[in-house]
Amino acid sequence: MNKLSIGKIRGLQQISTEDGIFIICAMDHRGSLQTMIEKEQLEEVEYQEIVERKLELCSALAPHASAVLLDPDYGAAQCIAGGVLPGHTGLLVSIEATGYQSDPQGRVTTLLDGWSVEKIKRMGGSAVKILVYYRSDLAEVATKQLKTIQMVAEECLKYDIPFLVEPKTYAVKGENADSPEFAAKLPDLVIETARQITSLPIDVLKTEFPADLNYETDKAKLLEICQQLDEVSQVPWVILSAGVDYEMFLKQVEIACQAGASGFLGGRAIWQEAIQVGDKEERVKFLSTTVVDRLKELAGIAAKYGFPWYRKFGVEAHNLVAVPESWYKGY
Repeated sequence: MNKLSIGKIRGLQQISTEDGIFIICAMDHRGSLQTMIEKEQLEEVEYQEIVERKLELCSALAPHASAVLLDPDYGAAQCIAGGVLPGHTGLLVSIEATGYQSDPQGRVTTLLDGWSVEKIKRMGGSAVKILVYYRSDLAEVATKQLKTIQMVAEECLKYDIPFLVEPKTYAVKGENADSPEFAAKLPDLVIETARQITSLPIDVLKTEFPADLNYETDKAKLLEICQQLDEVSQVPWVILSAGVDYEMFLKQVEIACQAGASGFLGGRAIWQEAIQVGDKEERVKFLSTTVVDRLKELAGIAAKYGFPWYRKFGVEAHNLVAVPESWYKGY
């Protein structure tokens, strides 16, 4: 059982709704966003162009989210300085470098050079997030990834700030991520990953949906798989969107929340089509109508079925931790 501390509680309150549900919009994409814009413009994407897209996303969506996830390269400081991140919206900031290092055994995550937990806390961040490519069946590289998570977790304990971990399964040589064979492996891989990673001192698991809806469509079976994930996760968990289309993400969020998820942390599934709109005025209109409506629909589902984060820790909203007299002396 993770012991909740005052700083972590405050951060979790900042990134969730009053009812303890995470309605979080991810916009910390870097390399993938650059690729999306390049496809549209067929020219090199400048720094300022990416910043502008982040400002547009944050301006339209942050008022309707409990929190947003931004990156230090193009988004976090820029959205604060641009006045588009409301004070009531929580801020998660990613700590990893974009992409990964190739290793003979698999993919290895590295931290962004010159960036740290301490800086995220100092800039007013509500929580720290790390993305790790993870295969529980590749012991050597999994051990490296767990060491990185542990190292960041210890810094988050030191600075008393919540820590979200986003493990992503991937296909290795000889596998096809879109094949029925890989789909058959996916539930066990995602569930075992949840078991291993939530045994570390982290606060929220940002997980993939533990099944491929292109191959498994039986809702009772999907619910059962998500319940298995819920049973092994020692911390609250949210569903990531992994760039699936919006309608599929909607189904995933509903099933996951019915099985114990505390909400969602979605990105491209919510807003990806907006990036393909070349005209700025049309793009902003699409964001402020279609995309906002999507976020509100997802929020409604999460609010209806989601499991408040504090209940996963075995506490209630108005009694999160005992505060003894003169607590601050030992803090």
